[in-house]
Order: sequence, then C-alpha cells, then structure tokens
Amino acid sequence: MLIDLVLLFFIYSLTGWCIEVCLKYIQYHRFINRGFLTGPICPIYGTGAVLITVAVHLLTPFEEAFGTTFVISFLLCGGVEYFTSWYLEKRFHARWWDYSQKPMNLHGRVWIGNLILFGLGGVAIVHFFNPVLFTILDRIALLTKEIAVGVLAAVCASDYAMTHFILKLVKTSVECSQADNTEEISLEIRRTLTDKSVFYRRFAEAYPDVIYRTDRIKARLAEIKAETEMLKKEAEQRAQDLTKKVGQIAEPTALVKASLIERQGNLIALLYDEKTANEEVKALKATIDADLERLENRPITKIENIIRK
Repeated sequence: MLIDLVLLFFIYSLTGWCIEVCLKYIQYHRFINRGFLTGPICPIYGTGAVLITVAVHLLTPFEEAFGTTFVISFLLCGGVEYFTSWYLEKRFHARWWDYSQKPMNLHGRVWIGNLILFGLGGVAIVHFFNPVLFTILDRIALLTKEIAVGVLAAVCASDYAMTHFILKLVKTSVECSQADNTEEISLEIRRTLTDKSVFYRRFAEAYPDVIYRTDRIKARLAEIKAETEMLKKEAEQRAQDLTKKVGQIAEPTALVKASLIERQGNLIALLYDEKTANEEVKALKATIDADLERLENRPITKIENIIRK
C-alpha cells in the first residue's frame, strides 16, 4: 500500500503539472513550465491527493459518502496550499501566489473558489480515478514498482537540489535588495536569473507574478495600513460631526424654543415649594402657568407638538 501511495504521489504530481501548463497556455498562448521543480511535476498536487486518499481510507469503515470526501478534500488541500504559501514566504521572502483580491480569501493564501475545486477534485480522485489506478498498480510486479519509485525519487531529489540553489539565489537577492517595493525587487530578480543558465531563466518565466516581501517592504506595508486606519477614523469622525451639524441646522427654531420652555417649566416645578413661597413668587408662578396653558392651546403649538412626537 505504501509504495502504491508513493506512485500515486508522482502520478497526481504529473497530472497537476499538466493542468497548470494547460491553464497557463490558455492564458498566455505559449508553453510555460509551471512546476515548482524543473521537471514535469507539481508536488503540491501529489501531496494533496495522497492526503485525501489516506484520510478517506481511514474513514471508510464509518463513512464514505461523496459529501464527506468533499469536506475532507476542501479542508486538507486548503491546509496544504495555505501552509505551502506560508512556508515559501517565510523561507524565501517570496509569495508564489496571492488571492488578496479574490472573494472570501484567507490572508491571500487560499480562497473559496480554489477550495471548492479542491473538494470536487478530491471526489473525482477518491471515487473515480483511484479505483482505476489501484487496479492497474495491483497488476504491476512489486519489483517493477520499487525500481520505478527509486528512479523517480532520485530524479526528484536531484531536481529539488537544483531548485534549492535557484531559490537560495533568489533569497539572497531579495535580502540584499535596497528596493522598497515588490515591483522593483521583481525586476532585479528577473535580471539576475536571466543572466544565469536555462534552469534559472525557467524559474523567472514560470513565476512572473511572484510577490517579494522584505523587512523593508513589510515595514512600509505596516505604515500604509496604520495611515489608512487613521484616515478612516478621521473620515468617520468628520462624517459624524457633519451629520450632527446638519441635524442642528435642520431643526426648526420654534421646536428649540418649545423644548427650552418645557425644560424651564420642569426646573420651576422642581424648585417651587408652595409652603415656603411668598405671595410674589406664587403670583409669578400663577402667571407663568397661565401663559403656558395659553401657549399650549394655540393651534400652531399643537402642530409643533405633533411634529416633535
């Protein structure tokens, strides 16, 4: 079973490479070797396929519905893509893909569109392709499979060593760069790789949209984010102040006077004590009450009260 999984890894890695090349051919109308390695292989596809196969196999005694496979593929492949993006950025100061402009993305590393495709792809792998592939692999002699795995592993290891040196050059160039934006760094990297051998040029052509993140760029991005937040808060405060002023201007003067009179009446009611008040105060209170009653009975005042309510 283990050797079959290794062969599945190489099969699906090759399949993933073919998919990437076809998609880029449709986009750019020319052949682009999109593999992370120099050879025709995309390890991230093989890794995801093997993880899905193992996870679903472990759950087979309990559940083997299409929906379960979809969810497992959705989560596992999303995790693989996120971790790969994070690791490459930490290790080489470069982001190979960025979904920040896509809807429902997580830190620009994964987004809902790809996750749905991962789920559907997992269903196809587990329920349609794997049964056929396992049937074919069962008919191949163990020794033949061992030789095939040995040869493929050796070739893949050599390819990885070459890729490691290329990425090491990229990392060194990024760390030594004095540029403060990713476009300038990308141009420097392309110039550096173009002057090298065909293997280096292949990397530059395969990933023209790599986003490089140095400490200088990260610091600048942090400054921009802080400035954006400050401007946002200032804009919100200005909007609130403007709304308040507009409300004050729009409020009729008559309503303001009526509100003031009402508050004055409340204040008088709180301060007035009939037992201790002298005749002059009582007379003034009676006059105020009479004026208020006459004011309340005016038709225009009744309309204002309705508006205030």
